[in-house]
Amino acid sequence: MSSNFFNWSLLIIAGVFEVIWAIFLKNSKGLTQLIPSLLFLITLFISMWLLSISLKTIPMSIAYPVWTGIGAVGSVIFGVILFGEAVNPAKLIFLFLILLGVVGLKVVH
Repeated sequence: MSSNFFNWSLLIIAGVFEVIWAIFLKNSKGLTQLIPSLLFLITLFISMWLLSISLKTIPMSIAYPVWTGIGAVGSVIFGVILFGEAVNPAKLIFLFLILLGVVGLKVVH
C-alpha cells in the first residue's frame, strides 16, 4: 500500500471524525454536558491528528478543503437525520456543489 493511498485514507477518516465531533459538540449544549463535551474533545483530537498525518504527502491546499468538505456535507446530512434540521432544494444544490468541489480537488491533485 502506498503512503499516498494511506494518507488519503487517513484524510477521509479524519473527515468522518470531523462529522462525529460536530455531533458531539451539538449534543454538549455549549460544552455544558460532561460526556458529550469529553467525546467532542477526543474526536476533535483524533480528527486533527489524522489530518496532520495526511498532510505529510497531501498538499494543504487540497487536504484541508477535502477535510472540511467531508465535515460540511456530513454535518448537513446528520443534522437533518439526527436533529430534524430543515432540508430544501437550495440546500441540496449547495451541498452538491460542495461535493463537486471536493471531488474536483481530488481529481486535479
